Amino acid sequence: MNENTPEVLISEEDIRSRVLQLAEQISVDYADGIDLVMVGVLKGSVIFLADLARGLSIPRTIEFIAVSSYGDSNVSSGAVRLVMDVRGNIEGKHVLIVEDIVDTGHTLKYLIGMMKSHRPASIKTAALVRKADKAEVDVTVDYLGFDIGDEWVVGYGLDYAEQNRTLPYIGVIKPPDA
Repeated sequence: MNENTPEVLISEEDIRSRVLQLAEQISVDYADGIDLVMVGVLKGSVIFLADLARGLSIPRTIEFIAVSSYGDSNVSSGAVRLVMDVRGNIEGKHVLIVEDIVDTGHTLKYLIGMMKSHRPASIKTAALVRKADKAEVDVTVDYLGFDIGDEWVVGYGLDYAEQNRTLPYIGVIKPPDA
């Protein structure tokens, strides 16, 4: 391993196992026959969303939304900007917002409020990782993969400057500008 290789924090096997556990629970919780729409938050949630969706045993559709809270920085500004809204009609359907990471909670809180304007049957959240110690707002993660410390993580959808997003594990790096 060279100095640029992320140190493994959560292995590929642990991720696979946890995603399947979450998919089983979601399948049970949404077995009421009302349509489930998984709303993936671009770009980071794509890998997690795909694996989670494939693990479900219930019908589901997928939508995407894009927001920005980091701008040109590696620290969340707390101000969230909508870049792309869902394109399909989600009124009267169950909505599951799928995030890669919950840090301060501002983005997820914003998304929940914004989704309410679409009048879904319900809104729940799923996140691959959460930095509970960084929370600045109270927001519930209904389906959580892993709690982690305050480290910069990459892999399995998470990136630093668009790099390392496709690693099959979650690794820790120290950004050069940190």
